[in-house]
Parts: sequence; structure tokens; C-alpha cells
Amino acid sequence: MSQPREITHGATYMITRRVLRRHLLFRPDAAITQLLIYALVVAARRYGLQVHALCAMSTHLHLIVTDVTGVLPRFLQFFHRIVALGTKVLRTWEGPVWDHEAPSVVRLLTRAAMVEKIAYVLANPVAAGLVRHAREWPGAKVDVDELGRGMLRAARPSVYLDPENPLWPDEVTLPLSLPPAIEQDSAEGFLQEVAAELGRQEAQAHAEMQQHGRCFLGAKRASKISPYERATSFEALRERNPIFAVGREQGDAWRIAGAAVRAFRASYRAALEQWHIGVRSVVFPAGTWWMRTFHGARVMDGVLMV
Repeated sequence: MSQPREITHGATYMITRRVLRRHLLFRPDAAITQLLIYALVVAARRYGLQVHALCAMSTHLHLIVTDVTGVLPRFLQFFHRIVALGTKVLRTWEGPVWDHEAPSVVRLLTRAAMVEKIAYVLANPVAAGLVRHAREWPGAKVDVDELGRGMLRAARPSVYLDPENPLWPDEVTLPLSLPPAIEQDSAEGFLQEVAAELGRQEAQAHAEMQQHGRCFLGAKRASKISPYERATSFEALRERNPIFAVGREQGDAWRIAGAAVRAFRASYRAALEQWHIGVRSVVFPAGTWWMRTFHGARVMDGVLMV
């Protein structure tokens, strides 16, 4: 049985999902970029999510979003389905697009975590040895100077989506926002922190490339590689699947967050045991999503989780 996951109104997350067997299906060409941005905007508008950062690598996709109304599972199901079906058509691909593992969903609990993870998403092409600077990546992405002030915009792709269906308008737009936890009067300072962290991560990637005697692939070559090839670089198997991040040097924040997760899980399991023996009046902890959505279970005031 998988661990229950709390779904909370207004929570900010870093979401990562990988392509099956590290195939390069999201190679950064114009068609796949259009599909990814269009699907993201439609899904975010449909479920009321705010989008803060995005980077589509050839083998995986990173997002930073805020789930305003506590419907993250619905958003992910819809968005990932449209991306997969559109990709299958664009790439004439048989079989699954996504890796069999569930998406990585990491809740960002502090300002430091938001700074670090947004910079991490933007710096991903540099850390992977593809381009020297994040702004050079030709795929679907948000540049550092677009954070909180840019706009995602895409025309409807010519494949898969029915132009007669009102669900798929000719063009969609979505303004990029900063996480709600970043107060308006501290926005400029936050953006400076992200830019500084991005610079730090880029410099670290440059040093590692030099240490190993490697050269950056370059945007042009990255855009022309076959989408049917597989990444051959070493990637350690994921031993842990974190569900929250607090950032570096945050004192007791990690311990407090861990205790809260354990308390939620214990309360959820106790309620589930009562449910299994027929006690339908049992109340699940705030943040319970699956049991409320699919079984009508009672939940404490607040939000739910799976």
C-alpha cells in the first residue's frame, strides 16, 4: 500500500515526471514545445493552478505550481494524459510515454525551498551538460526574468486535439505568477535570490563539466537529436522519494515538517481502519483527498489527501 499524501489548498509543489526508459521524446523542437505549453495552460486554467516555473527536458518535465483549490491529482491526471496522447501522435510512438513510476510531487514549505527548487528547475539543462546557461535551452521553459511577470502562450497544436471541441481554443495564455507565500513587497528580493541561486548552480555545473573534461552539447545539437534515442548518461536509481523540501540551513524546519507528515499518516491510517470495519462516521484528517473524492468520507475542516 502506498503512503497517503496530503493535498492542501494553496500548497506550492515541484512536480517531476519522466519519459519511459529515458527516451528523448520531449526533444526540444517547436512541435513538442507547443504541445507542452498548450496542455499546461489548458490544464492549469481548468483546475485553477498557478504556474511559477517550467522546464521541459528531453527525458522529463519539471513544474513549479501552486494548487489553489486542492485539486492537484485531477490536474496531473488531465495534464499528463493530454501530453502523452499528443506526444504519441507527434512522435508516431507506440506504447506508454510516461515512466511507470508515479510523478514526484515535492511540497515546498519555505521561502528557501522555493528559491532553491525554482533555480534547480531553470538550471536543469545546464546541470545536464546541454547548454552553458539556462536561457539558452530551446525547449519549453520559463526564463529567470519571466518569473512572476511573463506569460505562457501557445496556439492549439494541429495534432490530436479536435478544433471543433470548445475545450481546445485556438490560442491560450496564462500569466506566470510568484508563489502566494511570497508577499508582494518582498517579490523583488525573492527574484534576486532566485537569480543568485541560479548563478550558483550554473557555476557549479560549469566546474563539474571542466573537472570531467566534458563539453556542453549546445542548443542546436540538442534540438536535432533523434527523439527515439535514449539518454546514456549515468543516473542513480532513486532511493528516496521526498514529499517536502525546506531548503538548506533551515534549522528545525525539516524536523517539524517530518513530524507533521507522520502525524497525518498515523491519523489517516487510524481512520482507514475504522472505515474498513464499517464505521462510516469516522473523520479523516484534513488533507485527505482520495477518500473524500471517491468515497464521500468525512474530513476535518481544511483540505484532503490521498
